[in-house]
This record gives sequence, structure tokens and C-alpha cells, in this order.
Amino acid sequence: MANGRLIQSLIVLAAGVALLMGPPAEAQQKGTIKIATQSPLSGGQAVLGEAIKLGTQLAVEQLKGPVEKLGFRVEVVPFDDQAKPDVGVANARNLMADKDILAVVGHLNSGVAIPSSEVYKEDNLVMVSPANTNPVITDRNLPNVNRVCGRDDVQGQVGAEFAKTALKAKTAYVIHDKTTYGQGVAEFFKTAAEVHKIQILGFEGTEEKANFDPIITPMKAKNPDLIYFGGIYDQGAVFLKQMREKGVKGKFLGPDGMDSSDMAKIAGKAAVGIHYTTTAGPATVFPEAKKFIADHKAKFKKDPEPYATEAYDSAAIILKAVEKAINANKGDKPTREQVAKAVRATKGHKGLTGTITFDEKGDRAKAGYFVLVVGSDDPGKWAENKLVKTLEITAPAALKK
Repeated sequence: MANGRLIQSLIVLAAGVALLMGPPAEAQQKGTIKIATQSPLSGGQAVLGEAIKLGTQLAVEQLKGPVEKLGFRVEVVPFDDQAKPDVGVANARNLMADKDILAVVGHLNSGVAIPSSEVYKEDNLVMVSPANTNPVITDRNLPNVNRVCGRDDVQGQVGAEFAKTALKAKTAYVIHDKTTYGQGVAEFFKTAAEVHKIQILGFEGTEEKANFDPIITPMKAKNPDLIYFGGIYDQGAVFLKQMREKGVKGKFLGPDGMDSSDMAKIAGKAAVGIHYTTTAGPATVFPEAKKFIADHKAKFKKDPEPYATEAYDSAAIILKAVEKAINANKGDKPTREQVAKAVRATKGHKGLTGTITFDEKGDRAKAGYFVLVVGSDDPGKWAENKLVKTLEITAPAALKK
């Protein structure tokens, strides 16, 4: 009987403590807020696509606290767009159907991002891109589309100026992969190179992935000082390797699509000494990114690949915008439009890659552009590539209508 009274007293005491503490944590939850990623997680471009996913995951893990304190779970939902426009659009429609998804970090490929973002705009789903450099991304002036990286019309100019002043090129042969990104940046390079009095000996596109003889043979006959490849590393590395095997001596330059450790893995010794421009600053360049590099290694057991830091910044901006939108909405879950407006209003965000402010069309007001040279054929040493030049350039103004 005494034991019964003791148990009863303990039950009453426990109930009183429970009342003082409030309802269980689950009962306090106001719902789930999801941040999607869209990037190639399979196929030849998966190295950079995974970098976007991992950078986003790390940011959400480390920075979700303020949103969770407001009563919401925060989750990352990765989508594999396979670097294919039709897959990206299909994914976009699927994630649009999930009303818990309030933002997207992505894409890698501009040719995937442009049609996918046309789907996002139907319900003002905000997209913050860590890697899409084609001018069309933001020149459409969509209120829900932003990017933390630079633009190809500027990157092409940076490459052409470097080709003239540092590489002393008088002639160039330009190859591109026929994609929105690759052809676009190649055209911007060509136009800027001609301004710098570099003679363009050839300009052609190819979707070839294995046998580049039909391009290399006539190119070699023209003996260009420089070969510029507009495209992605999985194709560019094979082209470079075959080009060297065929005895082409010209210097090699490419855009940020070459910026992957797989470039060295595929091209081997042919990659050593080539130059590339990029809008993804090496993580080691940014003092704020030192902890990120260590955290990335600890969690994922490898160095961050290019665009992981930009993905981290993209997710950080989204989380801050979600927090502001919740507070503006009196603690309730915000709409996609409210989050999109909060993202576009980003001013002076202190990110891993520097201070980020979005201009009226969603461009980073000032973006970094970098030129690097490959120092080793060891993919594990890709992060040690030497930084040759750093520029910070204001985004071109919006087109007047």
C-alpha cells in the first residue's frame, strides 16, 4: 500500500513537472521547411553536382538553429538533374508539388537552370544558384532567381585579357560543347579576344565525348597559340589529353567548367600547366572558409570541390531569409513569395566567399573572378592549384527595356 501511494505521488509529481515544462518537443513543431538542391548527382559531372549538395547540407546542419527555434524542422531534399534540361524540369515540377519546399539551391548547368527556373517562377519558388554563370539566368529579371557566382560575359572577358597579357596569345582556336553554358562562354571569349587583337583561327562546337580526331587534325594544321575550350571537364579533359597525344603544342585555357579534380584524373599529365578561369574562388583563398574546409573534411572525409563554398553561402542566405519571413509572418510558416522577397532583399551578407548583396535582377553586386594554373596530375592536389589572378568586378547593369 505504501508503495502504491509512492507510485501515485511520483505520477502526480511527473505530471506537474510536465505542465511546467510545456508540451513535448514534437507538439511544439509548426511543420517542416525543406530546402531542395538540384544538381547532377550521377553521370560525368557528378563531382561538382555533389559539391553543391554537400555544401548545402553542411550549411543547413550548422545554420538551421534560428529557424528551428521558431518551431520548424529544416530538411535538405536533394534532386539529381543529371545535367539534363528535361530531367531538371521534371524534377522542378515534382518539387513544386511539395509545398514544404520553400527554396532551391542549384543548378550546376545553366542549360538546366534556365528551363527549370521557368517552372519555379510559376509559384515564386526562390532559386539561389551557386554555379550558373550564363547571363540569361538573371537577365530575365525574374524576382525569384538569384546567384552568388559571377557571369560568363565577364568571365569570357577575363579569360581573353589573360590570354593576351599573360599567355601572349596572338592566335586562338575555340571549341565548345554546344550547351547553353559552354557555347555561351566560348562566344563571350571569342568576342573579347577579337577586341584584344587575338586572331580566331577556328570556332566550332561538338557533342563528341570520345574521338576528337576530326577536330584536332585541322586545328593542329593551323598551329594556334592558344586553344580555348568552353564546356565541362568530363569532355574537356578527354579533348585535352587527345590533343596533347596528337602533338598540339598550343596553350590551353578554359572556363570554370574545367575546375574539378576529375580534370586531372581524366587528363593526367596533360592537365599540368593548363590555365582556367573560374567564378568559384578556391576555398583556401577566403579566410572565412578555413573552418568550412575543416568541417567538410571531418563530415564528408574529403576536401570540398569547387562550388561547395558557394552552395554553403546560397543555403545560408536562404536560411536567413526564411527566418526573416517567419518573423514578418508573425511566427507562421511563410509563403514561397515571402521567402523569395526576403532573399532578393539580401544586403551585406557575410558569407564564406565574401560579402554578398543582390542587385535588382538577382546578380551578386560584385563577384569574384579567378585565374588558376594546374600544378599536379594528382586529383588529390587539385585544391593546391596556384592562384594566378584575382578580380572583383561589378555585375553589368540591367538591360533597359
